[in-house]
Amino acid sequence: MVNIDVTNSDKKADGMTQDKLSDREQALSFEVRALRAEVERMNNHRFIRLHDSLIQLGLFQLYRGLAFGLGSVLGATLLVSLLAFMLSSIDFIPVLGDWARQILEEIQGP
Repeated sequence: MVNIDVTNSDKKADGMTQDKLSDREQALSFEVRALRAEVERMNNHRFIRLHDSLIQLGLFQLYRGLAFGLGSVLGATLLVSLLAFMLSSIDFIPVLGDWARQILEEIQGP
C-alpha cells in the first residue's frame, strides 16, 4: 500500500511539473511575441528606415555636419565675446587688468 501512495504522489508531482512547464512555455511564448513586436516597431522607425538608402544616409550626415559646424562657430563666437566683455570690465584689478587690456588690444587689432 505504501508503494501505491508513492506512485500516486509521483503522478501528482509529474502533473505539477507539467503545469509549471506549460506556464513557463506560455510566458516564454508571450515574451517572444512581445519581443518580435518590438523589433518590428523598431525596424519601422524613421531613423532605421533612413539608413536603408545610402543617398539618404549621406544627406543626413551632411546636414548633421553642417548643423554641428554652425553650432560650433556660433558657440565659440558667443563665448569669445562674453569673455572679451568680462575682461574689459576687470580693469580695476592691477595684474589682471593689464593682461586683459593686452588681450583686448590683440582681439581688436591695429
